[in-house]
Amino acid sequence: MNSVIVAAERLALGYKRQEPVIKDASFSILEKEFIFITGPSGSGKSTLLKSLYGEMEVYGGALEILGIDMQLPKEKEIETLRRHIGIVFQDYKLIKDWSVERNVMLPMIINGFSKELCRTQTTKLLNHIKLSHKAHNYPLELSGGEQQRVAMARALAHNPIMILADEPTGNLDEHSSDIIWNLLRGANETLGISVVVVTHMNPKFLGIHCRQFHIEEGRVHEVS
Repeated sequence: MNSVIVAAERLALGYKRQEPVIKDASFSILEKEFIFITGPSGSGKSTLLKSLYGEMEVYGGALEILGIDMQLPKEKEIETLRRHIGIVFQDYKLIKDWSVERNVMLPMIINGFSKELCRTQTTKLLNHIKLSHKAHNYPLELSGGEQQRVAMARALAHNPIMILADEPTGNLDEHSSDIIWNLLRGANETLGISVVVVTHMNPKFLGIHCRQFHIEEGRVHEVS
């Protein structure tokens, strides 16, 4: 049986203690699961996702991620957590002064991979996302879809336990969106990585078992 990697119990999150965005949320995420987080604009989808990488203070209830109590986590615990998580942002957040190759290497450098392993893993990933010919380009020389593929490669580079993706196809055309969904599906299905995706629209044909958490008026409900 797969282990629980995220456990929330009556969780409250927000930007002001008196005004929680997420209220009384209880849910769990297991190893190797694919989770969608949906809901209207402003419902708290990104807020919930941010809590999973230690960017949001827990105002009430309990949240445990990869065995770390997020109620009052120490700085070292947040660093440890992020070493095991890959994050894909809607606006890519690539370092503009770094080449594509070096952007992909970033989490491996942080995690202390050897130079040789960094190069080998980066070459493999750039081949996988069909951008090896742009390894020495800079992010602003790429299209939006290409930048998001680089962001996906970066999220996968250090062999994370879980990938968190915030509207990863929100700014992309259908072709680029399909590529990103295929990369996320492959990460889950082939590599056994847990994937949590905030999205305003689920893909029609992902072809794997998924769970969906829907947020409405601050409440998190699992959609069957």
